[in-house]
Amino acid sequence: MKKPNKKETILLAAAKLFRDRGYQATSMRDLAEAVDLKASSLYNHIGSKEEILSEICLQNADRFSSGMEGITKMQEGPLLKIKALIKLHIEIAITDYTSITSFNDEWRHLSEPALSEFTGKRKLYEQQFKEIIKAGIEQDLIKAVDPQICLNTILSSTRWVYDYKAKADIEKNTNSIIGILLDGISV
Repeated sequence: MKKPNKKETILLAAAKLFRDRGYQATSMRDLAEAVDLKASSLYNHIGSKEEILSEICLQNADRFSSGMEGITKMQEGPLLKIKALIKLHIEIAITDYTSITSFNDEWRHLSEPALSEFTGKRKLYEQQFKEIIKAGIEQDLIKAVDPQICLNTILSSTRWVYDYKAKADIEKNTNSIIGILLDGISV
């Protein structure tokens, strides 16, 4: 595994600080301290705190978009695509829990043009996800529910995973979440 370069190290440290303290409560001085640099030296690698947030959010948006692209190309039906999307959310949350916190919560601090770029990618992703849900409804594989409510329920049900302490058995936990979301909790 390759060692991260200085910029990657800064992004990782920033994502952790944004997770722990929040974007607004994190200063460039805090970040410089976390990566063992002087605050003035930090600007040799990064232009601003917002640039860091933008990069973190857009990298994650691209990860979700790339995953969606692969899933929409699958020859599988809507239910298997939804399972794959739930698994994608869980894998991203578990493999990069610091960045996913910024993606879920701190993106609101972005300004233009990064804000429009981020929200555009997010809306496209959600629209594609909703189309898969609608296809499942049309094929009588999913109850006739409001696709937006279904989407929001799925997304809300996976946003907490990054903070879950029992990550040891990712496959078991993923299957449990998929089972609850697709089969419900009644016996």
